[in-house]
Amino acid sequence: MAFIEPVTLKGRHATLEPLTPEHHDALVAAASDGELWKLWYTSVPAPDQTRAYIEAALGMRANQDAMPFVIRDNRDGGVVGCTRYFNVDPIHRRLEIGHTWHAARIQRTGINTEAKLMLLTHAFETLKCIAVEFRTHWMNHQSRAAIARLGAKQDGILRNHQRMPDGSYRDTVVFSIIESEWPTVRRHLQYKLER
Repeated sequence: MAFIEPVTLKGRHATLEPLTPEHHDALVAAASDGELWKLWYTSVPAPDQTRAYIEAALGMRANQDAMPFVIRDNRDGGVVGCTRYFNVDPIHRRLEIGHTWHAARIQRTGINTEAKLMLLTHAFETLKCIAVEFRTHWMNHQSRAAIARLGAKQDGILRNHQRMPDGSYRDTVVFSIIESEWPTVRRHLQYKLER
């Protein structure tokens, strides 16, 4: 059995289901809520790039490098974003949660918190990961604050880590949650959802 397999994760506020080509139109609509592709420091696809974005994500899944999901709002069943496991390392039982974006209308709601709780629970309790990483652009202050609110700790900054589509260099901020921290982080996220 592979380290990562397609799985649907269902919570009270959100459902994560494996990405398919049929999600194209729903993802275009979700990204259009806030025109998220205009944020230069993120990788949200513009409407004309969404098909290629899906194909690339599914290619990573076929190579066991990633497991992409769409995020559904359980109130109406609509797709409101995307996320994935990637940089998957089955030998060392590590992975990263990233490529996450949400329609503007559901940002800073319980949907993101619950989605991260479900992903982390599956990673630590089913996949038996020893560490889960999060990475973001130095300039993405909203994402950095959201990752810290989860309970992840900042490990460091990878300077000139990647070249952006516009040719600029990305300094990448690396956060992680390790296995021994998971029970406290889980309780913290459950508490946030209960409030």
